[in-house]
Amino acid sequence: MIRLIGVLIILIGFYKKYNPIAVVLVAGITTGLVSGIEIVTILNILGETFVTNRYMSIFLLTLPVIGILERYGLKERSVMLIKSMKSATTGRVIIIYTFFRELASVFGLRLGGHVQFVRPLVYPMAYGAAEKNYQSVSETADEKIKGISAAGENYGNFYGQNVFPASGGVLLVVGTLAALEIEVIPMEVAIAAIPVAVIAFIYTIVQSVLFDRKLNQTLQKNKPEKGA
Repeated sequence: MIRLIGVLIILIGFYKKYNPIAVVLVAGITTGLVSGIEIVTILNILGETFVTNRYMSIFLLTLPVIGILERYGLKERSVMLIKSMKSATTGRVIIIYTFFRELASVFGLRLGGHVQFVRPLVYPMAYGAAEKNYQSVSETADEKIKGISAAGENYGNFYGQNVFPASGGVLLVVGTLAALEIEVIPMEVAIAAIPVAVIAFIYTIVQSVLFDRKLNQTLQKNKPEKGA
C-alpha cells in the first residue's frame, strides 16, 4: 500500500494548490523510491517519457497566432456573425460546436481546445447569441455562458476521442488492461465507446436546450420588444 503514496501526494498538492508539475514529479519520484527503483532509473524513465511526448508542447506555438487573431478583432467578428443569424441562441451554438468537436475527435483530428477555440471563438459567439436576444446579459448569466461553453468542449473532446482507435485515451485503456493481463485490442475499446459518445451528445442537446430556457426566464425582462 505504501506504493500508493504518490496518489496521496497528488491529492494534498492539488488541494494546497501547489505547482502541478512539481507535485506530479515529486509524486512520481517518491513512488519509484518506495517501490525500490533506483533514482537514476527513475530519472531515465522521466526523461524518456518527456522525449516521447514532447509533441504535446506544440500547442504552445498556436498561442501567438491566437493572440494576433484576437488583437485584430476575431471576437468582434464572431459576435457580429452570430448577431446576423435570427435563429441563433446560446444553446444552439454550443450544440453545433460540440457536434463538430466530437466528430473531429472521432476521426482523430485535434480541432478545438479551450485556448484555441473556446475562449477566442465559441464563448464570444455564445455570448453574442444571448446579447442578440436580450438587451443586456447579467454578470451571473455571463459566467454561466462561459461554463457551458467550456462544458461543450469537454464533452466533445473527452467522449469523442475514445471512438478513434489510435487516440491516447484508448491506448491508455489497452495498456492498463494489458498490465492486468486482460487482452483487448484498440478497436474493441473504440466500438465500446460509441454508445457513450452518442449519449454524451444527447446530454449536450438536453443541457443546452434547458440552458436556453433558463436563460430566457432569467433575462426575459431585458428582451427587446419587436419593432424596437
